[in-house]
Amino acid sequence: MNETPRVRDFFQAGLVTVRRDTAIMRAVQLMLEHDISGMPVVDEDGRLVGMLTERDCIRKAVEAGYLNEPGGRVSEYMSEDVRTVGPDDSLMEIARQFVDSPFRRFPVVEHGRLLGIIGRRDFLRAMQPKRGFWQRR
Repeated sequence: MNETPRVRDFFQAGLVTVRRDTAIMRAVQLMLEHDISGMPVVDEDGRLVGMLTERDCIRKAVEAGYLNEPGGRVSEYMSEDVRTVGPDDSLMEIARQFVDSPFRRFPVVEHGRLLGIIGRRDFLRAMQPKRGFWQRR
């Protein structure tokens, strides 16, 4: 097989998402309940508008002061400048982006709509011999 592996073959769908107006403490609770370190922020039409990560939450909590309980909405914490990938992007190109950037995951977007996420661990799973990744080279 000479087919180049694509993002669509390895990304994760069925994500936990939040909206801009979600209370930040609810978003943190969702991250803890689902054992995830970040989640997409979507609008009412399922379009990606940002990402919320543990790092965003911690940074904002530190800014608020050690003893103050953080509050507010996801919109006050999230990152709006999000690097995305498409479902037909080469998995090898995405791997290069993981190496060259601090990002651990990229939202998979098609025509503005969020399809899922591909993370570093998804790439590692793709490398497993049973997936045939190495045999394709």
